Amino acid sequence: MFFFLSKLLPSLVYPLGLACILMLLALLLLWKRPAVASLVLVVGFVALMAGGNSWVSSSLVRSLERQHLPVGDLPQAEAIVVLGGATRSPNPPRPWVEVNEAGDRPIYAARLFLQEKAPVIILSGGRLSWTGEIGSEAEDMAQLVQALGVPESALLLEHTSLNTRQNAENVQVILQEQGIEEILLVTSAIHMPRSLRVFQKLGITTIAAPTDFLIADSVGGDDGESWQAIVLNLIPDAERLALTTRALKEYLGLWVYQLRGWA
Repeated sequence: MFFFLSKLLPSLVYPLGLACILMLLALLLLWKRPAVASLVLVVGFVALMAGGNSWVSSSLVRSLERQHLPVGDLPQAEAIVVLGGATRSPNPPRPWVEVNEAGDRPIYAARLFLQEKAPVIILSGGRLSWTGEIGSEAEDMAQLVQALGVPESALLLEHTSLNTRQNAENVQVILQEQGIEEILLVTSAIHMPRSLRVFQKLGITTIAAPTDFLIADSVGGDDGESWQAIVLNLIPDAERLALTTRALKEYLGLWVYQLRGWA
């Protein structure tokens, strides 16, 4: 129930969920209090417009992704830890394990391994039973990194964790069993601030190895000042709304983790 509520309740305060609630509230108020209903609709409209705005979404995402940029080449460590959330299980009609937006995580981990940044990869991630997906994310990622040339003997799997805190706690057990003291942490750049704090809070010596950057630096100049770009950036877009939601999810998650003493 905790995990269900942790997914449900935050969605009600993200721009899309909030706008839907406000529209429903406005319908209930429309006949008896039309002035209040109009104000509620305006708030919902502003939430959608702001959430789908290019400048708002890019700024929020960038504020998270640029916090832990590596300076120069990553150093060597004793293990590479990869957090789940990057795959879809091979449920029919999928022919094999598939990757989602965060699929760069296992790919980047395999690259770091092949560059001899660490001799071991620890893959961490379970799967909620009510999602309909089979297996665990750790098992999915294991198939991917092996296809990229990582031997099975170099893999350690943690396949019961369901959130970032459990990722860190369960990985810590493996680290202690293996006598590993320093790790490279691979996760999406937007997720790195929260993840890094959780691992460090547990006393794990952790080096950030972010990947899956959603906002790249512009190359060859910026046309964002043209009137065409300004107009298009003002129009709400579903992809930008998703980016804003992901950033708000991380900030909300970090706030909750700090309140609970996890970060």
